Amino acid sequence: MSLDSVQLPKVSLAETLFTIFLRLVALGCFWFGLNYWALLTGYSYGGIARFDLLPVPWRVVATTLAVAYPVAALGLWLLVSWGPVIWAVAATTEIVMYGFYTHIFGEKPIILLLHGVVALTFVFFRVVIAHRRYRQAHAARNDLP
Repeated sequence: MSLDSVQLPKVSLAETLFTIFLRLVALGCFWFGLNYWALLTGYSYGGIARFDLLPVPWRVVATTLAVAYPVAALGLWLLVSWGPVIWAVAATTEIVMYGFYTHIFGEKPIILLLHGVVALTFVFFRVVIAHRRYRQAHAARNDLP
């Protein structure tokens, strides 16, 4: 290899699995977004829950999530830094809905569990990747003359 050639860093297994994980979460976000759009347009629940028939709290939250989830899906799929942030906003909204305002929105413990597992998995991958990069930087620094 000549001295002027570009050397690309090797992608670790953790980074590859993290990419796959983010893409799977993106597909889930897209699905959630479609469900909220189906609710708002009257496609689901036989049309009894379309936007004009919903109570105000549901209008606000469903509209917000119908926009936030597809945007999060795009950001996660493209692996950009704002994708997980938008997902966190949408997930936090649903956690508050189904965890604290059950008298308005009902209970959906599976949604709470799902968001918790995704968040913990995200943090796990970020810690593993950061640790690997730290070791590489430390090793590179020790190799300097």
